[in-house]
Amino acid sequence: MKKNKFELSPEEKKKLQEEIIYFFQEERDEKLGIIGSETILDFFLDVLGEAIYNRALDDVKLWLTKNVENMESDYYALYK
Repeated sequence: MKKNKFELSPEEKKKLQEEIIYFFQEERDEKLGIIGSETILDFFLDVLGEAIYNRALDDVKLWLTKNVENMESDYYALYK
């Protein structure tokens, strides 16, 4: 398995691992430990991290484009 490119703070990693442990307990009635949750987190970061990151960049670009267009309209509305 390749090393994921996304670095998480220890707090972020701990929170995500707790969420994974909770999910497995509630949804699958499976007891999962810290090592198992870390393995699953690393797997999903490797497999999905880049796609999610790129989608977020695309969303930001759309948002930014829309807001720049709005600013340009507002700018020309100020002309007398």
